Order: sequence, then structure tokens, then C-alpha cells
Amino acid sequence: MSKQTSPLEEQLWDTWMKTKSNETADKLMNKYIYLVNFHVSRISTHLPGSVSKDDLKSLGMMGLFDALKKFEPDRDLKFDTYASFRIRGAILDGLRKEDWLPRSVRDKAKQVEQAAQVLEQSLQRPPSAEEIADYVGLSVQEVEESVKDALFANVLSMEEKPKDGSSDTKEGIGYTLPDNHSSTPEQHLIQQEDFGELEAGISQLNENEQMVISLFYKEELTLTEIGQVLGLTTSRISQIHRKAIFKLKNSLSKLMQ
Repeated sequence: MSKQTSPLEEQLWDTWMKTKSNETADKLMNKYIYLVNFHVSRISTHLPGSVSKDDLKSLGMMGLFDALKKFEPDRDLKFDTYASFRIRGAILDGLRKEDWLPRSVRDKAKQVEQAAQVLEQSLQRPPSAEEIADYVGLSVQEVEESVKDALFANVLSMEEKPKDGSSDTKEGIGYTLPDNHSSTPEQHLIQQEDFGELEAGISQLNENEQMVISLFYKEELTLTEIGQVLGLTTSRISQIHRKAIFKLKNSLSKLMQ
């Protein structure tokens, strides 16, 4: 995600630090808008289609401008690295505050979860998406989407910092730089204390599913980029991703406990 600093960019930064002019801010924002587009693309993958990408982009642009105002060039840190955490944080905080998951989607997720528990007890094994769909009268895609939506909603809730009113500083999701003790919502989907158990779950996926999970969560490629790598359409990659997340549900749900 990092890029070499050009003489023109250095000049822009020098002008910005001296003048803080709107014109220079606009030029720098345009230069780094690719960061906003990248994080909008990644985060929107976890969200229902009802969530507007334009709204996510607006939140990301606010995060980018916030990063621009607060960045200190003297620090040993590239701006695109710093801005990425501000952008991601602004988007996720905005989603949490606006309660992006509609009531109907929450109700459906609860219905699917309850059905999964009932079927697991009767079958003595985790039910398939097809079995849950048949039990609740939904399509397989609706079941898989419901599981994905519920997982991301739980991650957002888990990531929210307690509001004790002790500080006026903005410390929502993604606003602090990462350290060895914290991870992003995306990383929570592939990390847990017993990582070996999760790897065992991933090993049960088919080749395409393993590749999509690896490229999306570890290599941080977008679904479109993964499609280009595998020679598949973006919609097909989205379908593979959705099915893989459903298969990993039992392992991933332990992260939310």
C-alpha cells in the first residue's frame, strides 16, 4: 500500500505544512483517494447490499482529511500507512454509530442462528447451509449472507471501546496505530488463540475457498483483484467467499465469545 514519495508530493506536503490551504488539501486528498477506495471495497464486502458505498466513501474521506490534519511528517511513518488506519476507523465507527444492520437483517440472522442450534442438536453435527435454508424457508444465499452479516456485526460490537466519558479524544475503531496486541475486524476473522484449530477448519475448504480466504484476509487483495488472479468474475469470488465464511462459522464464532 505504500508508494515512493515524488518531488512533487514533497513540495505539496511542504506547502501544506506551511499554509494549510484548502487548495493544497484538495490536491493531497486527490492523491490519496485510492486509499479510501481500497478500504471501501474491502469493508463493503462484509455489508448488506442496502449499505451505500457512497456513504462509506464519505466516511472514508472524512478519515482521510482527519489524517491529513494530524499527520506529522517528522515521524518515522509513511502517510499512506497512517491514513489507512484513520480511514478504516472512520468508516467502521460511522457504521457502528448509524447501526448499519437493518432490523429485518438482524431478525433473519437471529432466526438462522436459532435454526442452526436446533439442527445441530438433532443432527449431532453442524448443519449445512442447505439444511438451515430448508428448515427456515430461506434460500441458501440468504442463509450464507445472514451468517456473514451477523459475524461482522458482532466484530464491530466487540471492537467498540467503552464510553466512560473520561476523555475527549477520538479513539474509535481503527484510530490508533496497530501493535502486537490488537487487530482489525478483518484480522479477527482469521486470528484466534488456538490458531491451529482455525487452520484445521481452513484445510477443510476446497482449493478455491482456501485461495480466496488467503488472498482476501492475508494478502489484502480486493474481490475484484482476486478474480483477476483466479480468472473468475467478482460475483463468483463473492459467492466463494460467502460459502467459505459459512463453513468456517463454528471456528470463527469462538472469537465472539
